[in-house]
Amino acid sequence: MIAIITGKVLELSPLQVVISVGGVGYEVHIPLTTSARISSLGSEVTLYTHAVYRDDSQSLYGFAEREDRDFFRLLVDKVSGIGPKIGISILSKMTVTTLRSAIARNDVALLSKCPGIGKKTAQRLVVELRDSILPDGTSVGLEAIAPGPAGVSAGSALQDAVAALVELGLRTTEAEKRVGRIWNELGASASSEDLIKGALR
Repeated sequence: MIAIITGKVLELSPLQVVISVGGVGYEVHIPLTTSARISSLGSEVTLYTHAVYRDDSQSLYGFAEREDRDFFRLLVDKVSGIGPKIGISILSKMTVTTLRSAIARNDVALLSKCPGIGKKTAQRLVVELRDSILPDGTSVGLEAIAPGPAGVSAGSALQDAVAALVELGLRTTEAEKRVGRIWNELGASASSEDLIKGALR
């Protein structure tokens, strides 16, 4: 099993990268959240990988963070109806922290926004992964945010605020931490603008 791959970027597209390692080019399927963190052709990159071996094909899936790779494995191994392609689509749409938060809060409506995920699949995702992501009944970061009356709009405000902070140069984990703190202070009525301003204070 190939767990980590480090090499030079030869080719790059939104959902795929070819990495040269010892004269061999490895084609790796990646989510948008990972491709956005690969600087340019010729740069060196390290990806945490998951290999899928079938009778008629072999595929390699890569992620910039170990946490993303591990969550991808949970999706494809534990949730019926979700294969590698849908798993990549889900992680292209939302960060792992946002996904964990939605699962912890039973936010089926938000999860249903992921490509390839209908309401029934979103419900299965919550049921089959809740114990895996919250084994002790606790949560951290954005997962600690309680669901408010704003429902899906609240989740959208959180995502928009995190995305804006990342655009301003913050790492995703730091942006999520700041937004989570401000959300807990302001409550469910907070807009994305309120969250961004508060996180930048």
